Amino acid sequence: MFTRYPVVAALAIGLTIVACQPPAQEAGALSDEDVAAIRVKTDAFVQAALANDWATAAEIYSEDVVLMLLGVPVMEGRATWQAWAASLNVTVTQYSIEIQEVDGRADLAFVRGRFSESLVVEGAPEPVSDTGKYLQIWRRGSDGSWLVALEIWNLDEPPIEAGSETQR
Repeated sequence: MFTRYPVVAALAIGLTIVACQPPAQEAGALSDEDVAAIRVKTDAFVQAALANDWATAAEIYSEDVVLMLLGVPVMEGRATWQAWAASLNVTVTQYSIEIQEVDGRADLAFVRGRFSESLVVEGAPEPVSDTGKYLQIWRRGSDGSWLVALEIWNLDEPPIEAGSETQR
C-alpha cells in the first residue's frame, strides 16, 4: 500500500507542474498587411507576365522555390523557373489571377486561386487560351518580405497536344 503513494505523489506533482505552465503560444494569424503584401506581389507577377518580363516575374519566387508545373519535371530554384519561362517562346496577351483564399500563420501562408491566360505560341496557327487553378505556399523572409516557396498548378482542361487538330 505504501508503494502506491510515491507514484501517486509523483503524478500529482507532474500534473500540477503541467497545469501551472502558461499555454503554448499559438502562432498568430496573418495580418491584413501580410495578406496585402502577398496580393501586391501577385499583382506585380501578373503585370510582369503581361510584359513578358520573366526576370521581374521571377522575383515572386524564393531562391530555392520548388515548382510542380504541368508537363515538366519538378523545377527547383528561381533561376530555373526564369530560364524555363523565357524558353517557352510565347507572348502573353492576356493573364489574370483571381485569389480565392489566403491564410496562414506567422511566417507561412498559402494562397489558392484561379488563373486565365491567352498566349501567342511561336509557330502555332492561333492563340491558345487556358484557365486553371493553383496553390502556393509563401514564406516570410528574414527581411519581412513574402516569397513563394512552393507552387503547383494545373489546367481545367487537358493541354492540346502538338500537331493536334483539337481546339479549345
